[in-house]
Amino acid sequence: MNGIHKTASAIAALLASFLISLAALAQDQKPEVDISINKHDNWYSQPWIWIVGAAIFILLLVALLRGNNARD
Repeated sequence: MNGIHKTASAIAALLASFLISLAALAQDQKPEVDISINKHDNWYSQPWIWIVGAAIFILLLVALLRGNNARD
């Protein structure tokens, strides 16, 4: 019974590898790629807005941390 199990496993592995290679060969060789880039000038794409936002965040963080130390 062990020999039949080995043979069945080998046949299943062979069939699986055949189906996987068949699926790989069925893919398009040269897919058409259509890329269109439309540049939208959004407010969050400006670097100075991120710098100002980070500066405000750091100032608020420093103010909150100083305020907590003064109470202790």
